[in-house]
Amino acid sequence: MKALQIIESAYRCIVEEQDDPAIWIVQVLKTAGGEVDILLKGNAVNYAVSGQGNDGLTLGSWQQTCPAKVDQDLQQALDAGIKVYAIAEDITIRGIPEAQLLGGIEKLSRHELPSLFEQYQQVWHW
Repeated sequence: MKALQIIESAYRCIVEEQDDPAIWIVQVLKTAGGEVDILLKGNAVNYAVSGQGNDGLTLGSWQQTCPAKVDQDLQQALDAGIKVYAIAEDITIRGIPEAQLLGGIEKLSRHELPSLFEQYQQVWHW
């Protein structure tokens, strides 16, 4: 199965979890032999910004001791051979400088999406 994971809902569950569930499942599928890639869309293009973090979160007496490191998780996915695409228009709208993007992120225009989708048997949207 060759599947493309579209991640659009950004920062879901990362306050209480150690990772983004969509990135985590992609890494699990890849480890199990699946052919999976990621497309970052909408607010999720922020995942491609290097050096971000959410350290220091405290709610009452509880402290998040293992915060999510979404950029590092995405870098691990890239290092494992998972292609990571991002919508160029969404990056531009958010004012993200090219120099702040992780290396290996492939920017695509929205007009290129139909051709990208044709390369996959399944397209999952998160």
